[in-house]
Amino acid sequence: MEWIAIGIAAAVVLWLVIVYNRLVALRQTTNQAWADVDVQLKQRHDLVPNLVETVKGYAGHERQTLAEVVAARNAAAAAHGPDEAGRAEAALSGALGRLFALAEAYPELKAAANFLELQRDLSDLENRIAAARRFFNNAVSEFNAAIEQVPAVLFAGALGFRARGFFELGADERQVVEAPPRVAF
Repeated sequence: MEWIAIGIAAAVVLWLVIVYNRLVALRQTTNQAWADVDVQLKQRHDLVPNLVETVKGYAGHERQTLAEVVAARNAAAAAHGPDEAGRAEAALSGALGRLFALAEAYPELKAAANFLELQRDLSDLENRIAAARRFFNNAVSEFNAAIEQVPAVLFAGALGFRARGFFELGADERQVVEAPPRVAF
């Protein structure tokens, strides 16, 4: 009888270790996914000053738009965590959208090779950021589900496992996504 009790206790401990190790692995995947998003955002932040300088050469009197882009870039670079970064990146996306709209008013800027290359680089980065965001949000979803499922829910909170926030669209980005497309001929 004693051996059965020891066997059951050992099985329970082994089972708890397996569950704990899975939670740790999922947390690490989430951390790594956020680091990947952070790398892509850093590249975006590094590209913005070059873009601003290029526009300045052609449209230097558009100071307010340029200042908004620089301020949004600085706020995004200083953001910490998915929630704060999401809001800051949404503001930066809005400011960049206004910058590209400004380029429409300057045909020589719109045709400049340097500007076109920076615009292509930014477009490529936006695609990589979107992919990294999807991977991060998937990792967060798996992690959050794991800490809310039985048996982990019984001890995950006590061991420091807390639900993570998603990297979501900001209010400006959400309005753009939810707006019906405009078609002009």
